[in-house]
Amino acid sequence: MDDTPAGYTAAPPRTPFILPARPEALRLEPTQTAMIIVDMQNAYASAGGYIDLAGFDIGGAAACIGQVAKAAAAARAAGIPVVYFQNGWDAGYAEAGGPGSPNWHKSNALKTMRRRPELAGTLLARGGWDYALVDGLAPQPGDTVVPKPRYSGFFNTNIDSWLRARGIRSIVFTGIATNVCVESSLRDAFHLEYFCVVLEDATHAAGPDFVQKAALYNIETFFGWVSTVADFCGAVGQRGA
Repeated sequence: MDDTPAGYTAAPPRTPFILPARPEALRLEPTQTAMIIVDMQNAYASAGGYIDLAGFDIGGAAACIGQVAKAAAAARAAGIPVVYFQNGWDAGYAEAGGPGSPNWHKSNALKTMRRRPELAGTLLARGGWDYALVDGLAPQPGDTVVPKPRYSGFFNTNIDSWLRARGIRSIVFTGIATNVCVESSLRDAFHLEYFCVVLEDATHAAGPDFVQKAALYNIETFFGWVSTVADFCGAVGQRGA
């Protein structure tokens, strides 16, 4: 007896691929892999966004946007789900925490608004321009957006349940900032037993070059693997060949 639901179309079989990476190549199963795009928002990647207003260098953000778009297109074509993390809080900033929260003291967005009262209510508040994803990386049909209130996308969100329900065991990370939100999320994913790889040229860390290099060193040495957009696109394009 055929119990297949009416209108159901089986997904085509997908074969594993080998991703060139440091410190060694990584074998990934497309059906068990997701791509996460971390915080590619106006706040972090656009002139006039919070990072720019706080005095950090966003010079490399434009190139990062283009590289993330390439990687995401390759992932979608390979049937790999694409998930966006989107960092920020409610309009009243209750989710950001008050003086009793370390986030209140360390968040540069909150500190910038306290230092410049004319910006109050404009930085990383849901519904505002600063919070919005950049125009060049609009989610496509089938993509998922996960709001997050802290650096790590695995803190107080449903992402772990979302991934496990789909049998995901490996995560390809892209986005901003390599040394803060990308690394924080990747570390938490590592501790939850996910295999994590970051595409180094589809990430950006505001500040001196050593900031990006240090984050990638930590990831490569302790928490996961490091690859490139070209290697990822080539690997998923050649699967089964």
